[in-house]
Amino acid sequence: MTVVLDAGALLAVERRDRELIARIKLERVADREPVTHGGVLGQVWRGGTGRQALLAAVLAGVEVRPLDEGLGRRAGVLLGLARRADVVDAGLILLAHDGDEILTSDPEELRALARAAGLHVDIVPV
Repeated sequence: MTVVLDAGALLAVERRDRELIARIKLERVADREPVTHGGVLGQVWRGGTGRQALLAAVLAGVEVRPLDEGLGRRAGVLLGLARRADVVDAGLILLAHDGDEILTSDPEELRALARAAGLHVDIVPV
């Protein structure tokens, strides 16, 4: 099982959400690296200094995959199937596999995308 992080989860890290930070640390202790993609990072990253120091530290243990041409095309197809418009969310869903958990502040949007993708994932609101 992999934990997939959306922008809301990363913003919760910035807000020092102890429960979420502990969850990410537990994944690392279990030698499982949480995952996200560069588009999600772009939604939250503003320089890494000051209040983002904690986020920068947490991201050191997160696999940040590229939102490249292949993922972008697959995300576009998924958006068409789901009748949605957010390529960042669609790309995030496509990082997940059956049985994974997606930590999100937008559970309804990600549930709709997961259904359209035929994925059986746990959508965990943060």
